[in-house]
Amino acid sequence: MFPYLYVVGGRQRSLTPMKALLTKDWYDYERGLILRLDTASGACTTELEYESPPEVRPSGDPPILFKSGSLDDGRLYLCTQTEVLTYEVPSLRQVGYISLPQFNDVHHVRRTGDGNLIVANTGLDMVLKLSPDGTVLEEWDVLQAPLWTRFSRDVDYRKVLTTKPHLAHPNHVFEIEGKVWATRFEQRDAICVSDLGPRIQIGLERLHDGVVVGDRVYFTTVDGKIVVVRTGDLTVDRIIDLQALEGLETLLGWCRGLLVDGPLLWVGFSRMRPTRFRENVAWVKNSFKHYLGTHVFCYDMDTGQRVAQHVVEGAGVNAIFGLYPAPHRSQ
Repeated sequence: MFPYLYVVGGRQRSLTPMKALLTKDWYDYERGLILRLDTASGACTTELEYESPPEVRPSGDPPILFKSGSLDDGRLYLCTQTEVLTYEVPSLRQVGYISLPQFNDVHHVRRTGDGNLIVANTGLDMVLKLSPDGTVLEEWDVLQAPLWTRFSRDVDYRKVLTTKPHLAHPNHVFEIEGKVWATRFEQRDAICVSDLGPRIQIGLERLHDGVVVGDRVYFTTVDGKIVVVRTGDLTVDRIIDLQALEGLETLLGWCRGLLVDGPLLWVGFSRMRPTRFRENVAWVKNSFKHYLGTHVFCYDMDTGQRVAQHVVEGAGVNAIFGLYPAPHRSQ
């Protein structure tokens, strides 16, 4: 079991009672956060807070938070709505920064096998491949439509608050044998964007994470299922229903943030909030009697048992997007 984790996400803005009544937007975050979680004691410390600069965000109070990223060779790659940031580990010194006009509602970044970056540019339903200095090397429409027909190259989308509704909403990007893939929230699948044809059909609820470990891809569905797919034949190997493991009276929350730790699964759950896109949370039932807030669970895949539970909302994080192993303090 990893002794320490980085818990990455965002802190909700404090709403006045009047604003809480009037607002239609649940996605109201003011800071990106990196917490350090001691998995033995459950103690959390804030390692880093981040606010996007005004020149790369819409005016007013746009959402500011860290989305999904990756940890690779001593570098933590993270994204905000309109930026890609690289941090050294364990110092968390910022060593890389990219912000491009086509960035809107960016959801995930990871380093590729050839040393470049792939980015889920969710607001434009695209995946981008970038060099480390931000040069665009490849662009793919996740609906496999001609590029730049729904959107314009002449618009700075960093200044556009939202382009919703999205037709696909790519959440996560990953590679299988050098090919670039993306999860598609609305289609409930994953598709190879760099080679037309291959597709992983999941169904179930909407997808978020797609994490490759060995010859398996681990997907999260937002209602608390882990879908394990073989990379060889792209078929489902196993479905782990975390909601069923916990019992139907406990609302786990929005399932997002996944880390495979040998036979263990670390899973993040964010607090549920009202949304004007009601169809996205149709699986939430009024029969739930217990709600845990934002938390991190650990499950043993061999036994099907939960082996750790840490509520992190009290440490200031209200949405979890990523979980990554953190080094010991002495390193």
